[in-house]
Amino acid sequence: MKHSGLLALSLTALLSACATTGGDTSAPPDSSAMTNEAYRIGVDDVVEVSVWRNPDLSTKAPVRPDGMISVPLVGDIQAGGRSPSEVADDIEKKLGTYVVDPQVAVILTELNSHEYLSRVRVTGAVRTPVSIPYRQGMTVLDAVLAAGGPTEFAASDRASLHRKNGENTGTYQLRLDSVLNQGDLGSNYKVAPGDVIVVPERTL
Repeated sequence: MKHSGLLALSLTALLSACATTGGDTSAPPDSSAMTNEAYRIGVDDVVEVSVWRNPDLSTKAPVRPDGMISVPLVGDIQAGGRSPSEVADDIEKKLGTYVVDPQVAVILTELNSHEYLSRVRVTGAVRTPVSIPYRQGMTVLDAVLAAGGPTEFAASDRASLHRKNGENTGTYQLRLDSVLNQGDLGSNYKVAPGDVIVVPERTL
């Protein structure tokens, strides 16, 4: 009888685990942090250089074929192959000759060099599955609407967002029906380059 009780408890635990679907209910990692830190700048990308309290030194610049960008006062800076934080540190050091304690932020505004790596894909029960270029500030709703929205067969509240983070891929639950029909923006997360949104069909 003891063994039967243990077996029943084990089966209950297994069924409870199987009943949990739809991925992680927590929010995915901050997309802006991933975009800025995990991404290596390439040729044709566009970066915005912001110098705190010195708007005249701030600029928006494309990355030239030689991997350089032009920054007011300091001239050419190597951007290609480096992360935004590395470029910002380099600019701060060079600006230190002219400005007291400069604080610089480098933000990617256009990801052109890694077009396919930076795309956002929407697939499954949507009217037009799409692969669209990532744009800063883009949300789950933007991407789903670009795919024409869910079909009448979609299980919208079982949609999921898949995001690569290093060697791992995280899966995050999306409540698309709540976003689209109830204005609940709780799961209208900002997307990141390479994200995949999957909208499953309803099961009969």
